[in-house]
Amino acid sequence: MTADDFGNRLKELLHTRAMSIRKCSEHTGIDKATISRIINGKRKANIQHLEKFASCLNVPLAELMEAAGYPIRSAESQGTSDMYTSVKEIQQTLKASELYDGNFSMDEVQQQLGSYEKYAQTEEGKQIIHNKFKKKIDEVGSIGPFIKQLKNFYAQFEQYKGTPFTLTIMGGVLLYFITPVDVVPDYIFPIGYMDDAVAVQIALKSLSN
Repeated sequence: MTADDFGNRLKELLHTRAMSIRKCSEHTGIDKATISRIINGKRKANIQHLEKFASCLNVPLAELMEAAGYPIRSAESQGTSDMYTSVKEIQQTLKASELYDGNFSMDEVQQQLGSYEKYAQTEEGKQIIHNKFKKKIDEVGSIGPFIKQLKNFYAQFEQYKGTPFTLTIMGGVLLYFITPVDVVPDYIFPIGYMDDAVAVQIALKSLSN
């Protein structure tokens, strides 16, 4: 999709919501001239622009990223063979992105999951899952096949379907997903959700064992 195409989409969204460029600028903090150039196809919207537009216009960020031409593969478009991204692939992607200078490892994810599993057994942890999971899903959109599995975990956790062990595992990965600052912070979109996919994979392996 070209910058012109995204500009037309943004213009349509503003029109549908009866929002002027000036109002959009006030809500997003993006300069009016920049918004105008994006609408006219003279400038490509970057990730930070898209995040602000998504919040202002109440549109899933993944939808805007696809409209702007950023490669996002949905759960439906991916086969089961490549359902999860390997740790090596994540390390390579993080290095290439130049957005994250930390080291990523499976051990880090497992360590955080362990903390969240304990937290999921508390009333406070359970309330966070109950109150924030659906909102987080709405924010993320369908950016990966792990979303479907997380929804399954949430349904079982909410209905207490499972042993204390399985509920602890599911609760831990749900909290990992909900929390914006994990091993790879979620604000580094979309690669910030790669570790969430790994967390789901670890949880599934624990449950299968």
